[in-house]
Amino acid sequence: MQHRPAVFAALLGLTRAGSAIGDFWVQSDFCARVKGASDDHPVTYFDPATEEKTTHGTADGRKACFQHCLTYTATQAIVAGVGARALGIRVHPAAAAAGLAISFGTHYAADRRVPGKGLLERIATKTGKGGFYKLADFGMNGAFHLDSAWHHGWETVAAVVATSKATTR
Repeated sequence: MQHRPAVFAALLGLTRAGSAIGDFWVQSDFCARVKGASDDHPVTYFDPATEEKTTHGTADGRKACFQHCLTYTATQAIVAGVGARALGIRVHPAAAAAGLAISFGTHYAADRRVPGKGLLERIATKTGKGGFYKLADFGMNGAFHLDSAWHHGWETVAAVVATSKATTR
């Protein structure tokens, strides 16, 4: 299977593009702000269109994160699907579904950033990166960079899985 490295690279690039589009262009402001809400750390959302303030807890945080992960993964699927078709790559449906499931699940786990309880914050703290996670100075945001690195790593795993039975046309 000599074509697999090229197919992997193409699919990784496509899913990376879909990820950036899904995270920064498709994600709603509401989801971005509320997805980490919990009953212990509620989030007050100000709707710029209605100028209404609403407060959200755990149930709304989970729902917002789930909705974001759905649109994020759908964006990846569309970008990767259209790109693969244009490049003449046939991705096996089950492998594609498995790769997207990995992306969805790991994205949800990382984006439920409940202060003091979120997965990435706990991992950062246990690995000595807690200070970097909390960094918000000099134009840097440690949580954002660790989040991005987490997503890039898992997207690579997902691309490996998704290309496991890929062929070219």
